[in-house]
Amino acid sequence: MRKAAAGFAGLLLAAALWQALAAAWIPAKASLAQLLLERSWQAGQGAPAPWPWADFFPRARLRLGRSESIVLSDASPRTLAFGPGLFRAGALFGASGPSIISGHRDTQFAALRYLTVGSEIGLELPDGRARRLVVRTTAVVDTRRPLALADCGPGCLLLVSCYPFDGLLPGTPLRFVVEAHAVPARSLPLQAL
Repeated sequence: MRKAAAGFAGLLLAAALWQALAAAWIPAKASLAQLLLERSWQAGQGAPAPWPWADFFPRARLRLGRSESIVLSDASPRTLAFGPGLFRAGALFGASGPSIISGHRDTQFAALRYLTVGSEIGLELPDGRARRLVVRTTAVVDTRRPLALADCGPGCLLLVSCYPFDGLLPGTPLRFVVEAHAVPARSLPLQAL
């Protein structure tokens, strides 16, 4: 009986260790990827991909409070494991229409939960231009209903992440959406934000 109990306890310990490692994998992968992406970002436009098999490249640098992330050129589920991504449907900041950046709620976009109306966001583009944006609204939306982007044109940035932030289950239909607009006629270095 003791041997069976010890075997069962060992099995439970192994399962708990496996679950702990699996839970730490995504944040560790995202942190390491951001280090490699930062190196690629520093190399400038036309730099090689952050690693040999990457089929995306750095598109911008985003600062949310104390959190800073390199934004990727794609927002597919595969690339979001490495960092926030620019939706292909969204324009690059300053072009016509809003820029839409999506990220995971438990890695780079965990900081969205602390943004409120009036919070500042920094965005640096590949050409070195830095933009200061101010949060205009935050909302929780249901993906089963159409999202209206009225009044959100050029100079608008939408940040989108799954919701709730502390949710245990993936695949929720809810999204947390932050709408920010550029501070007019002012372009500051990102370090000044």
